[in-house]
Amino acid sequence: MTIWPAVRDALLLLALAPFAYYLIAIFAGFRFLSAARRNSVPEPDSAPPISILKPIRGLDRETYENYASFCQQDYPQFEIIFGVSDANDPAIPVIERVIREFPSRSIRLLIGSDPIGASDKVNKLCRMAHEARYEILLVSDSDVRVEPGFLRAVVAPFRDPGVGGVTCLYRGLAEDCFPATLEALGNSGDFAPGVLVARLFGEIDFMLGAVMATTKTQIAVIGGFESLADFLADDYELGNRIANAGKKVELSTFPVSIVYPRETLREALRRQLRWNLCVRYSRPWGHFGLLFSQGLPWAILGAVLAPSAAMAGTYLGAYVVLRCAMALTVGILGMQDEGMRRWWRLLPLRDLFAFGVWIASFFPQRIHWRDREFVVREKRLVPAKPNS
Repeated sequence: MTIWPAVRDALLLLALAPFAYYLIAIFAGFRFLSAARRNSVPEPDSAPPISILKPIRGLDRETYENYASFCQQDYPQFEIIFGVSDANDPAIPVIERVIREFPSRSIRLLIGSDPIGASDKVNKLCRMAHEARYEILLVSDSDVRVEPGFLRAVVAPFRDPGVGGVTCLYRGLAEDCFPATLEALGNSGDFAPGVLVARLFGEIDFMLGAVMATTKTQIAVIGGFESLADFLADDYELGNRIANAGKKVELSTFPVSIVYPRETLREALRRQLRWNLCVRYSRPWGHFGLLFSQGLPWAILGAVLAPSAAMAGTYLGAYVVLRCAMALTVGILGMQDEGMRRWWRLLPLRDLFAFGVWIASFFPQRIHWRDREFVVREKRLVPAKPNS
């Protein structure tokens, strides 16, 4: 018996791992869908006031529509605080328009923040949290768009005193732009299934940056936003510290949308690399485990090593069927992702792109964040020096 057949058989067995992952993700997706349907019936309950914190830097696609969606919430009492770094930020006229067109809403614009750490976003959050009027704080990125029932859904888990944070899955909204479409497909086609699988096997101990809800009391327990001001993955750190403090982080059944810009393939690559590096530095084993959630390279390897054409076809066919089934269950049925419904045929290209980004994330990288560059040392952001 030569070693090659043994190695081949081991690799063929290993190549089945993504198929098992897809099946688990499909099951997790059905559980999520079931929970979403149960929670779709509103419960008569108190609606505590909320402070929405929006750290802003520059313009996104459809900026006004994104901001306005928060003003159109069906919720009795909330405030929106926008924070920008300086008076020259191009988003300020849009924010001023929102203030004019929604006079019944409590909306404030804060300009400037103390340079507490390397993260401009968290620096702004420190000031906004201190100036917020209400106990419940909801942090949301500038490119997020929500539907009218969003606030009621996100605040609902706080009825349980054991809950310290709530976060949301997100789907992508992209124009007819190929790189943005590849990115958007990853939200409900890759990222959401991964989160649901993690939740299936235990409590989640992280937040997702698009939406992070917590309380002033809980923020004080973990040392304030100031304690996160140098971290690359502030969302992971926030959720992890809340969980380590003995509180639960709940995953809302109400997904939100991320509005992607028209972008080049290079820009999409940079954004996806930043996300992979966030996972790599925050959860190294989770980052390595992404390898076994990617069915395309394993299906190709299985087809190449298969001792017969029938087996080769089985590997490729199983990839197509199970990959599409996961996208249908999580992306289309669970997340109501119209982009997935329209562009699901691009999933193999998305998977090829994602695998290439994952490989690249093992090599030294600079983090590109808006118009700034950083390197990462011990999970912390360090501004990159020219030619360093």
